[in-house]
Amino acid sequence: MKPYQQRVVAERADLHEKIKRLGDFLGGNAELSVAERSRLLRQHGWMCGYLAVLGERIAAFEGC
Repeated sequence: MKPYQQRVVAERADLHEKIKRLGDFLGGNAELSVAERSRLLRQHGWMCGYLAVLGERIAAFEGC
């Protein structure tokens, strides 16, 4: 695997962990305001989309 591909794999792993931690935080924090919870849920959604794109890129590496 090329160095830039290794960086993408590492970036995906790091992002996956951040998504998990954010999900855990959202699930266990009833003290958030409605507005803040909404912002964090939007952030979570965008992060999941980014994770999906990284996954697509990694899958495409196999064709290189």
